[in-house]
Amino acid sequence: MARANSSRVTEFIVLGLSDKRELQVLLFTIFLLAYAMVLLGNLLIIAAVRTDPKLSSPMYFLLCNLSFIDICCTSVTAPRMLVDLLCPRKAIVFEGCIAQLFFLHFVGSSEMFLLTVMAFDRYTAICKPLHYTAIMSRWTCWLLVSSCWAGGFLHSITQTLLTVQLPFCGPNTIDSYFCDVPPVIRLACADIYTTEWLMASNSGLISLGCFLVLLTSYVPILLTVRGRVPHGHCKALSTCGAHLAVVTLFFVPCIFIYLRPFSTFPLDKYVCVSYTVFSPVMNPLIYTLRNSEVKESMRRLWKR
Repeated sequence: MARANSSRVTEFIVLGLSDKRELQVLLFTIFLLAYAMVLLGNLLIIAAVRTDPKLSSPMYFLLCNLSFIDICCTSVTAPRMLVDLLCPRKAIVFEGCIAQLFFLHFVGSSEMFLLTVMAFDRYTAICKPLHYTAIMSRWTCWLLVSSCWAGGFLHSITQTLLTVQLPFCGPNTIDSYFCDVPPVIRLACADIYTTEWLMASNSGLISLGCFLVLLTSYVPILLTVRGRVPHGHCKALSTCGAHLAVVTLFFVPCIFIYLRPFSTFPLDKYVCVSYTVFSPVMNPLIYTLRNSEVKESMRRLWKR
């Protein structure tokens, strides 16, 4: 046993989503288009918000930060996944795997916190309009966004330290298309009972807690709008429904993956696609196509 533990794994073999060549080419095309849409859509949002003085409210400041996080989140996994889909041998060095794990949880948890802050912003704007400018001041917005990044860093560094302290002496095959905590720690040559509970209570509870806060925030919003004009209620219901659809697409898979230690399914790697690829694609569509001010700003930006 001591001899086995002394042989440290230097690289991991990533199995990817499929071993069939025809399907790999199809997936490469789909994910390349999705990644291009993420980059183009979110960069347009950032450019529109940064260049248009009319989009200076806290909502657009938070939206700009969400677009930046979406670009970072997708860029952690998508480029590597695209390369692996065309390569016969999908290997990643140990240090690269840990780095991918760290940055994925860093930007992923920061996005969870930021979506919660955006829900609080909408709650304040609709339910407390007279106090909105005082509550959501510029300084408060910067403080909230900084707290999101700080919370994401603390979460990620905790997950990373719990992972790197485990001994890895083989096997080294990851049944996924990227390095994440659940598939990686199950390759450790040690008892991971305590580690799995700690990670589930960290990632899982953060995902579930943020999701419940988001759902709860929409209740007073809809009740407030319901007491106003009927067409405003329909518009708010439609907007909230679209936002909830995107939020659900992001949070539910995270809860499914991280809130159940000691079990893994072959379906897990396909579930991960929803929050690493498709959710960042949907965010710019939902937050721009349903917002006339952002669309008008993009038109002016295009004309310039």
